[in-house]
Amino acid sequence: MQTPLFDAAVFDFDGTLAELVLDFTAMKARVGRVAAVFLPDVPVPNGLPALEYVRFLAGIISRDSAEAAARFELFAARAIMDQEIEAARAARLFTQTRPALAALARAGTRIGIITRNCRAAVDIVFPDAADFAGVILARDDARHVKPDPRHLLDALAVLAVPPQRALMVGDHPMDVATGKAAGTRTAALASGRLPLAELARHDPDYLADDVAALVAMLG
Repeated sequence: MQTPLFDAAVFDFDGTLAELVLDFTAMKARVGRVAAVFLPDVPVPNGLPALEYVRFLAGIISRDSAEAAARFELFAARAIMDQEIEAARAARLFTQTRPALAALARAGTRIGIITRNCRAAVDIVFPDAADFAGVILARDDARHVKPDPRHLLDALAVLAVPPQRALMVGDHPMDVATGKAAGTRTAALASGRLPLAELARHDPDYLADDVAALVAMLG
């Protein structure tokens, strides 16, 4: 690569650097079963992601008991983490991930990883991630999680790179939205579950099939 276009590239994990094995519909069903212990009628997610669904249900439970809501959130968090670890044991890092990240690093680009997944799952799939990334903020490492831009901004603060000199890379519209909200450029990869045509609707700055294709494009 020539002089890097960006001083930092921050990557989503599942679907971007590693296989996306997690079944989010099943995860929300698990959360619903936990909520059924506390609620006679459990509302359906209606498109909410799993973490936001937990907060939504906790808000309903808290109307009767803050203590019950806290217990629900603890049990739901355990159910989510159990599924994440199960999925991580069945997943693998994309073969192109290590070479692509190494190429960026050689060109002088600082690397970060942010994910809504738990740190234990990242460690299972990518145990040597710290050899490639200067910062890794999994859900349990972060003060805020995407789409909150502070997840990305906190990673960039560790890398000492301003948003305007950074690129946010992911496989989902949430990643694009996070980057735009934080003031970075954005790249969307079709290595998860969404095709390029769907990702293009969210107007990322770069579109690529996978991380290797993106790095080649940036070079």
